[in-house]
Amino acid sequence: MTVNENLLSGVECHPLEPFLPENAVLLMLGSFPPQKKRWSMDFFYPNLQNDMWRIFGLIFFGDKEHFLSPEKVFDKARIVSFLQEKGIALYDTASCVRRLQDNASDKFLEVVTPTDIGLLLQQLPACRAVVTTGQKATDVLCEQMEAKEPTVGGESTFYFRDRKLSLFRMPSSSRAYPLKLEKKAEYYRLMFRRLSLL
Repeated sequence: MTVNENLLSGVECHPLEPFLPENAVLLMLGSFPPQKKRWSMDFFYPNLQNDMWRIFGLIFFGDKEHFLSPEKVFDKARIVSFLQEKGIALYDTASCVRRLQDNASDKFLEVVTPTDIGLLLQQLPACRAVVTTGQKATDVLCEQMEAKEPTVGGESTFYFRDRKLSLFRMPSSSRAYPLKLEKKAEYYRLMFRRLSLL
């Protein structure tokens, strides 16, 4: 399907390339970025109403504002540098979607083309864990990798070729998910400790 055909059919293709540091031990998978009008930077989790980078700031630096610039937008350069240093890769489980409503809510996202997760893992030889940050991302990964879905905050294992990987299911960093920032951070903190990233 060409770009013009996609536009006519309401299909939106992923605007970002996968972020795959060579040293990545963890691959984080969301569902799909919000519309560009909601972006504060040209990177993953760009919406200021999404708390992913506040969760990271709280866990690693004791400051939920750590990744905010003085202009109160997310600081892409600081985030990228941190992720490269820690070995954390990012992408989403949908490569093309159709938005059924004018928002980024998972329940109104129709996955047209799922991401080839195996192709991402092939490029990450040191990766030993995957984390999904929402139900739709978890559903896509479990279907592709024939993995058992963990409970929120939980862990299961799956195999990709000859590699045994952990699958962590974390609470969504969206504010629509009804859990306090500090409680979400606790779940993520336990995962980072399990992976010796903290």
